[in-house]
Amino acid sequence: MAMALQLEAEKCTGCLQCEMACSYENEGVFNPAKSRIKVFTFHEEGKFAPYTCTQCEEAWCMHACPVEAIVVDMATGAKNVLEDVCVGCKVCTIACPFGTVNYEPDSGKVIKCDLCGGDPWCAKACPTGAITYVDDSDTTYERMRAWAQQAPSAPARFNPPQPKSVQIFDRES
Repeated sequence: MAMALQLEAEKCTGCLQCEMACSYENEGVFNPAKSRIKVFTFHEEGKFAPYTCTQCEEAWCMHACPVEAIVVDMATGAKNVLEDVCVGCKVCTIACPFGTVNYEPDSGKVIKCDLCGGDPWCAKACPTGAITYVDDSDTTYERMRAWAQQAPSAPARFNPPQPKSVQIFDRES
C-alpha cells in the first residue's frame, strides 16, 4: 500500500509545529527556515495552509536534475535528494511547479520532503490532524476538487501598479 501526506488547510491553525518537527528531524535544529514543509499564511483571511512536496508521479525536479541527484525511494515513493551527488545548481527548484524544492545555503545543496523515510514527523507533530500520513488513494485529485467546490469563492483582487514620482538629479547644478 502506497502512502502519502494528506494536507487539509481547513484544519490548520498556523501553530508551525510541523515546521519545527521537520527542521529538528532533518537538520537537528528548531528552525522553520530549514523545514521541508511550510505553512502559508493568508493574512487577510486569517487562514493557514501547510504545503510540501507532493511526490509527483511525473517529478519534474527529478527529470531536470543534470547530475541525477534526485532518485525514487522504492519503499516510500518519495523523491529523495542525494546530498553527496547534488551540486547545488538549483535547476530542480526552477523545475518544481509548486515551489517545494528549496536551496539550503548552509549546505549549498537543495532540500525537499523525503517523507522521513516513511514516518513523517510533520504528521506526528500536527495537533489538529491537518497533516496526516494516509493511503495515497485518499489524497486524489477528485477529493481535492470536491473540497475546492465547497469553499466559498471570493472575487479576485487586482492591484495595478501605481505611478511613482522619480526625482532626477542634474550633475551640473
